[in-house]
Amino acid sequence: MSVAASLPREKEREGGWQRLRRFRRHRAGMLSAAGLALLALFSLMAVVLASVGIYGVMHYSVAQRTHEIGLRMALGARPGNVVRMVIGQGIALAAMGLAAGLIGAWWLTRLLASLLFGVTATDPLTFGAVGILLMIVAILASAIPALRAARVDPLAALRCE
Repeated sequence: MSVAASLPREKEREGGWQRLRRFRRHRAGMLSAAGLALLALFSLMAVVLASVGIYGVMHYSVAQRTHEIGLRMALGARPGNVVRMVIGQGIALAAMGLAAGLIGAWWLTRLLASLLFGVTATDPLTFGAVGILLMIVAILASAIPALRAARVDPLAALRCE
């Protein structure tokens, strides 16, 4: 076979490999898009669960402390002071959980490093953004029980026990 006759076959073979590579890149892009959508969904579910958990703990705390909050209100505490107190407790609770979570995430980054693209495993911007987001969620989740605590009738709260 002559060299001229083998050139189209070489070009054909090369074109086939290029198509295969292109298909693999396309398939990998589709999988990463589906993986990204799943990651976004699970992240959203985690934020919702965190907010529901903080809300539940704060609601329980306010319900248990109704007598104390009523006594504070009867002794002259303003509703704003009660709201600040309850939201402050929510922030403290979230800060402890955030500290533990950031330490755990820092230790587990070695396992996830191979799955990350475009960021390092210990990206400070990502860690900071997640911390800020969770603190905002904690404030919002604590706001409903705090506002409910501020509307406690002191006489009814003192009578309930």
